[in-house]
Amino acid sequence: MTLKTFIEVAGWAAALLILGAYGLLSFGRIQARSSLYQVMNIAGAAGFIVNCAWNGAWPSVALNVAWLGIGFYALRRNYRGAR
Repeated sequence: MTLKTFIEVAGWAAALLILGAYGLLSFGRIQARSSLYQVMNIAGAAGFIVNCAWNGAWPSVALNVAWLGIGFYALRRNYRGAR
């Protein structure tokens, strides 16, 4: 797999993860505080960061860095709350 192909796959996988997380949440299949929801968003944001940085879409990189940070914060908060 070439680097360009990897970058494209990362972008498409990111889109599927974030849309999938939103769809599962919207249809009541998962809760916003679930680890699955947060992990899907974190992985999706990471994929978008890679894809957008490669393509020079810096506003999207910034948005997804924030998205990733929020996901990690929520995952950590939820983990601590469960203990």
